[in-house]
Amino acid sequence: MGVKINKGLCFLLVTFLLIFGIADAKAVLAEQIDDNVVRVGITDNKFQNVLKTEAVLYGNSECEICDKYSRKVIVKIPANTDIFVKNTPTGLDVNINGQSGMLRDFVVICPQGILGIKGLLRKGQPAMYHGAFEIVQNEKRSGFYVVNLVETQEYLKGVVPNEMPVAFGLEALKAQAVAARNYVLTPRTQAYKEFNVVDSVASQVYFGANTESDLATRAVMETDGIVALYDGELILALYSSTAGGYTESYANAFSDPQTKIFPSASKPYLTAVPDKEEFAPLDTEDKIKEFYESKVPAFDIESPYYRWTKEWNVAELEELLPSTLVAQSKTGFVLPAFRQGDTLGKIKDIKVMRRGASGKAMEVEIMTSKGCYRIMKELVIRRVFQKNGVSLPSANIVFENKFDSYGNLTSITVYGGGFGHGVGMSQYGAGYMATKLNQPYYNILRHYYSGIHLGTVPVTVCGEDVKQTFWAPIGRAQIVIKDTTAGKIAVMINGKELEFPVAKTVFQKEYKIDISRYIEDGENTIVFYAPSLGRSVTLYVELVEKYARRTTEQDY
Repeated sequence: MGVKINKGLCFLLVTFLLIFGIADAKAVLAEQIDDNVVRVGITDNKFQNVLKTEAVLYGNSECEICDKYSRKVIVKIPANTDIFVKNTPTGLDVNINGQSGMLRDFVVICPQGILGIKGLLRKGQPAMYHGAFEIVQNEKRSGFYVVNLVETQEYLKGVVPNEMPVAFGLEALKAQAVAARNYVLTPRTQAYKEFNVVDSVASQVYFGANTESDLATRAVMETDGIVALYDGELILALYSSTAGGYTESYANAFSDPQTKIFPSASKPYLTAVPDKEEFAPLDTEDKIKEFYESKVPAFDIESPYYRWTKEWNVAELEELLPSTLVAQSKTGFVLPAFRQGDTLGKIKDIKVMRRGASGKAMEVEIMTSKGCYRIMKELVIRRVFQKNGVSLPSANIVFENKFDSYGNLTSITVYGGGFGHGVGMSQYGAGYMATKLNQPYYNILRHYYSGIHLGTVPVTVCGEDVKQTFWAPIGRAQIVIKDTTAGKIAVMINGKELEFPVAKTVFQKEYKIDISRYIEDGENTIVFYAPSLGRSVTLYVELVEKYARRTTEQDY
């Protein structure tokens, strides 16, 4: 029996929007979507295009098409029924079993199952997703996005085993789960207003339900609710495959997302860290050359990209660089900009002009018979110096230029180390620390992110109670209160109602209350009760490795 999307249903949708208004409808949406929901833009099979003109959706059990704003059900659809969606300048043409109708943005849910997109593959399998699909046109109505609305924990189950090999072990996977949780909650940039992140390396790899792993799922569950914090704020938890034995400071690898200034402002928790204290500072060209031309034992030494070499003859580079310089000049980090039709001339010399603490190239100079070009920022440098159409694995590089007897450049060899930007956690390093050094996940995170603490997401409580769940690996924790000077806080920890006095002075940044005796190894629940007299308070739970000094004996 066919399922119809008739004029009456479309009229119902239009009537709803006219009666309640767009602003009110959005308010309903805000009330109904939990803060714990991630919005993921789904790309194509090449992980490139997120904007679609056509798509075929389905669910493995009964689905419902709902209004985007009210979540009211427009139509129910049997399991494994194709939902054809086609973009038009006036809306979205939705066709089910030959019956079609025009809809505005809408949501597809599969309450008892999971959703898929016909023809979309992840790891060679049909891509399937928990949660819901929101289908939303872009502002120009030239296409639409398929946005997966999914709870954070379910999202992470589809991220962790695809960002890190499961063979790296449980503790490394836990470190990855925390870093990925931080990243989706505080991404460095948000390119699209319609969603928080995409499902590719442009954000972090998310392949959905069909790629989940039991061990990775366990890692997600056993870090439930835990994030990395610095000074009571969520950190930008950057990570990459292989740091090469020495991570880099954020400022030396990234430009400011808004101003595009490079180097950017520093982040105190993303500073250069050697894998071992005995590693000498890489502050001279000789030390950098020695470090990256040899396999110094380090945490990510087992990575296939720990050390690598690329070679070109000068003719190859003279043919390559005009195209890569044109492409990268659009970023603003090639000076002077190289335009289409410009002549490169003969390459005379290539050298690194400025480096970061790990020896990472921050600025490279190309001197030619026609001029001198400066290439700045690690990703731009990597994309300029391609080999066989592939960018350099990292910018931890040393150039070795060879000249003939007349002083003409003949060939260039790059000795390099690492894969990726090298800022924050090294995934191969985390795997080594977990499997070879038997380090727990919180020690791995504290190695790569300087001065951090682990805890729950800070919340401001005022007017309504706030409930958090979190996993305490060693049964020790404390409440950190940030912005109140005196009074009491009332909480319920694992079903036990408690009240603690707070005596923070105006000179204290925060006040801590040890709650370890109420904390269990594993999953815990805490409810922060709204303070009386209309005051607000910002607080969170912080994990501790040892019992904090008791602030008060009351109620202990």
